[in-house]
Amino acid sequence: MIKEFKIPSPGESITEVEVASWMVEDGAFVEKNDELAEVESDKATLVLVAEEDGVISIIAQVGETVAVGSIAYTLDTDAKGIKKDKTEVREETKPKAKLESKTEPKVEEKSIENTQVKVTPVAAEMMKENQLNVDDIIKGLKRITKQEVQTVLSNPNNSAGPITEVNVNKFSRNEDRSKMTTLRKRLSERLVSVKNETAMLTTFNEVDMSTVMGLRKSLQNKFVEKHEFKLGFMGFFTKAVSIAARHFPAVNSRIEGDETVSFSYVDVGIAVQSPKGLMVPIVRNAESKSIVEIEKDIKILAQKARDRKISVEELSGGTISITNGGVFGSLMSTPILNPPQSAILGMHNIVDRPIALNGQVVIRPMMYIALSYDHRIVDGKDSVGFLKMVKDLIEAPENMLFNGSNPIEKLLDL
Repeated sequence: MIKEFKIPSPGESITEVEVASWMVEDGAFVEKNDELAEVESDKATLVLVAEEDGVISIIAQVGETVAVGSIAYTLDTDAKGIKKDKTEVREETKPKAKLESKTEPKVEEKSIENTQVKVTPVAAEMMKENQLNVDDIIKGLKRITKQEVQTVLSNPNNSAGPITEVNVNKFSRNEDRSKMTTLRKRLSERLVSVKNETAMLTTFNEVDMSTVMGLRKSLQNKFVEKHEFKLGFMGFFTKAVSIAARHFPAVNSRIEGDETVSFSYVDVGIAVQSPKGLMVPIVRNAESKSIVEIEKDIKILAQKARDRKISVEELSGGTISITNGGVFGSLMSTPILNPPQSAILGMHNIVDRPIALNGQVVIRPMMYIALSYDHRIVDGKDSVGFLKMVKDLIEAPENMLFNGSNPIEKLLDL
């Protein structure tokens, strides 16, 4: 029986997707739950998974933009047993000895050695077990272009063959053109619209990271032992942002038409670099979660984004965002707004710098922080006050227990 399988909806308001890649060949036998293809929308990447066993016929081609609900592929579900078990294939690839002929020459085993390709011990064992060599592994993994050939030929240490003289221009003039993905195209449009449609400004401050770094150093082992993951900086900043947003609600608001929409909750978008580009998964209700819960959410969402398993729902919404250019070494930047949000906090690299403290010049691990905001809805007083509160909470994280209030003042009911 030939069954048709359609492009599922990645999320509300998405009407079309682009086929990014097929992980199987046309006419191959696939099993239920095999990953078949990746399709991209303007928000996320969706993996198509086989719903039944059968021989696949690919309908939607790579690079094609297709409507949600259109046919992606068909399966001949009557075709059974074409895909062989791995152990069965392994047995068939081994040379079989013929008992009736003692003079039969042995089948020469393939050597996995290649002096120019490094192979890990685990990979070497798998290759030996399956009678494969390096050429078998790299065959078909990547299309060889003119650029790769010129790279090899221009390398004085290469041993590609008997060629003794090669006249290659040492200055490359090659160009590589590729179509922008739907996700990248949509991101580009959004970034341009931010510049054209908002009154974006940025204010800066700096944070002494000594206390938070000291906490992580002294309590990291105990934290990992109890929670089974490491304590990072992002949990502290996300919690600080959620508290400051409650004190300065304009920063946690947005403009919709002629109306201003304010939120009683703080959903924080965390910018994550993924293989498909920048994604911003959302930590919901950060104002009601502990730093431990926030850290756990961030790690799960970031891993999903990197594995291309994140859903549109996990990327939708958000009332304010955080981006950390410091992981790439950025000292200072002007983060761009994530529309329709009105503010985004930028974190940066931690650098030891001399500062004045109690009349003395001391060296402290300092981080520049930046808040970009839409001046149409956020006044300068609110933006500066918000950033100053984030700074104060990071430098004295115990105040987060009392939503930004000083514990001593709280104790004395002041």
